[in-house]
Amino acid sequence: MGLGSTAKKIQGLSDRAEAMYKQVQQLQKRIIGLEEEMDDTHETVKRLDHQLTEQRALLVAIAEEQGLDGEQILADAAIDEAELEAEPDDEGDAAITEAEGESTEESDAETATSAE
Repeated sequence: MGLGSTAKKIQGLSDRAEAMYKQVQQLQKRIIGLEEEMDDTHETVKRLDHQLTEQRALLVAIAEEQGLDGEQILADAAIDEAELEAEPDDEGDAAITEAEGESTEESDAETATSAE
């Protein structure tokens, strides 16, 4: 009886090991696929960055040809963009402050009504 029980345990361990091995192989394939996708994405980003640099240089050259300061235009655009990104935070803070002020006014009004 001891050998039969041991054989069943060994068979169970063998089955689990085989299942784990298959899972490891699947994970390995997925990782390789993700690495390939990451490499492709990296190449795409590099290519787009290079194209963007070329386009920026072209636009600055066209602006200068037209008598405009291309670098100043780009600097102004960057400032405007930074201000736009900062505005939602400012608006959110203003809305919170305004709401707090309204709730204080409401509670003052309730207190005055209760006192009467």
